[in-house]
Amino acid sequence: MTVKTILPFGDPILRKKAKPVEDITPRMIKLLDDMAETLHAAEGRAGLAAPQVGFLRRIVVMDCGDGLIELINPEIIAADGEQEGAEACLSYPGFAGIVKRAQRVTVRSLNRRGETFELTGDGFLARCIQHETDHLNGVLFIDRVQGDSLYHEETKRRIPLLEVKRLAGQPPSG
Repeated sequence: MTVKTILPFGDPILRKKAKPVEDITPRMIKLLDDMAETLHAAEGRAGLAAPQVGFLRRIVVMDCGDGLIELINPEIIAADGEQEGAEACLSYPGFAGIVKRAQRVTVRSLNRRGETFELTGDGFLARCIQHETDHLNGVLFIDRVQGDSLYHEETKRRIPLLEVKRLAGQPPSG
């Protein structure tokens, strides 16, 4: 397995929509394995989407505390409730922001054997599923941050979202 480089904010690939996986080939299996290795090397963070390592395919790996979850071509098919909490991203190291998400989601996906399954998650798992499936659509957590700033996780220093987007080469929204 290989630890992949995680693309930083501002990389244009992060804003592109990933393509569905048509066939689960040995190359796709290796990508899943490499993504899991990369996720665990990144200090056990919650999730990683293939676009974050430069592959525009609809693949996600997550470890939200109960072991590795692999999603291929995930589709959220149900969502309810609401939660608000701090969220961060491996492509925005050190920074977090407050994001509203559904409290409970159900996702339909393929596993590495090509079998369809459904997974329902509450709380943190639901947040992870939503965050990672957003990545597959070119949507970043900074697009969903409540308020006008991110904060540095260690120093608690605030940085205006307009500044973050400017640094990332993105036009201001609104």
